[in-house]
Amino acid sequence: MTQIHKNNVQEVLRKLDEIYGTTKEGFYHQQDWQLLIAIMLSAQSTDKQVDEVLPALFQRYVDVGDMAEAPVEEIESYIHSIGLYKNKAKNSKLCCQQIVEQYNGQVPDTMEKLLTLAGVGRKTANLFLSDAHGIPGITVDTHVFRIARRLGWAKGKNPLQVEEELQKVLPEEHWIRINFQLIYHGRAICTSRKAHCEKCPLEQFCPKIDTDKTGNGQTEKL
Repeated sequence: MTQIHKNNVQEVLRKLDEIYGTTKEGFYHQQDWQLLIAIMLSAQSTDKQVDEVLPALFQRYVDVGDMAEAPVEEIESYIHSIGLYKNKAKNSKLCCQQIVEQYNGQVPDTMEKLLTLAGVGRKTANLFLSDAHGIPGITVDTHVFRIARRLGWAKGKNPLQVEEELQKVLPEEHWIRINFQLIYHGRAICTSRKAHCEKCPLEQFCPKIDTDKTGNGQTEKL
């Protein structure tokens, strides 16, 4: 990362805090396993879609054992309005079975153990650890991956590489909130189809770097 990028990190973070806030309301839940399931359901779906199905879902499945024993088709009926609901229903049941059988009904609280659960990748695990336990972690979804590279904060070719680079660039107190801030920014302005630099509040701090689609590591202006 060049010196100009380092100098601009704090300014960009200050702007993101100002525009998108520093905290985000979490998903409806009463127990840790419900929070984990809610985060799993949010993949490739909006928070609004997920929030709409959670009250009825968790009224039906009061504890983790209830969902572990439920027919997949029944779980599907509660979440059919969100994306990829069939696969998410299957993983939700399997995940709950693992929690019951392997972890005595308690959601594990380490990255290593969380990654053994069905449907749980680093993104879901990082979000769960930060929301449930306040453990700092950087969650790299498509928005974070794209914008971090455009800002010149990372050059990694995959989410794990970008996560590791961002840990070196960002102050730890920003690790948790950078995800939702860049999600909001990526949906509204710095979209995957086009970066709307003409209306971007970060424009003066952004070098507008991106890796080309051939994956050869060269850079180009957007």
